[in-house]
Order: sequence, then structure tokens, then C-alpha cells
Amino acid sequence: MKTSELTGHALDWAVAMCEGIDHDTAALNIMFGDDNDWFLAPSTDWAQGGPIIEREKVALDAEMGDVWRAKMEYTNDDSLRPQWSEEDGPTPLIAAMRCYVASKLGDEVDVPELLQGESK
Repeated sequence: MKTSELTGHALDWAVAMCEGIDHDTAALNIMFGDDNDWFLAPSTDWAQGGPIIEREKVALDAEMGDVWRAKMEYTNDDSLRPQWSEEDGPTPLIAAMRCYVASKLGDEVDVPELLQGESK
């Protein structure tokens, strides 16, 4: 899936991959978490997404209409030169999490079929 189109469970799963959470554990907790279990939802929960935005220094701007733009500087293993990730979204958290995922995983992500098309 294109990172710029990730939403819902697929986006939350991709964030979990960036955070180093086990593939299967993340998928199960996203899909079946409840009030008693850990439930990953950084694209809708500021308590989870906010610390990532702060740690990664993601800048957020409101664009015209209902669009938010997130931008962050990062370096990867291939180059020591700083690079920029920039993504849009309908909410600040979605834009920021897409930006974070793009900086870590690139423009496309192999999302488990179970999570494709799933939203919260």
C-alpha cells in the first residue's frame, strides 16, 4: 500500500513496525485489543501518537480545506545527509503518522491482508 494512503488499522500497524513491535503481536493487538489489553492506535490517540510526534520532531501545518501536512527531517543508513519526509492527511495525527512511516519504511508498505481496508 502507498504510505500516503494508509489509514486506520493499516496505518497503526505500520507505525508499530517503525516502533520495533513484533509483526504478529502488533496485528493481533490492533485488531483484537480491548480495554484490558494493550491497543495500538497512534493515528487516533494523542496519548500514543503525541510522544512519537515530539520525539521525532514532526512539524504540523494546517493547509487549505481539511488537510494537514506533516514534515520531518531524518537520516537513514544509506546516507548521512539529512532528508525530508512530508505527508498529508485529514487529521494532524494521520498526517504525522504517515510522515513517520514514510521516513522509516518508504513510500510503500507491505501491510498484512488482514489489515488492508480496515478502519476504526
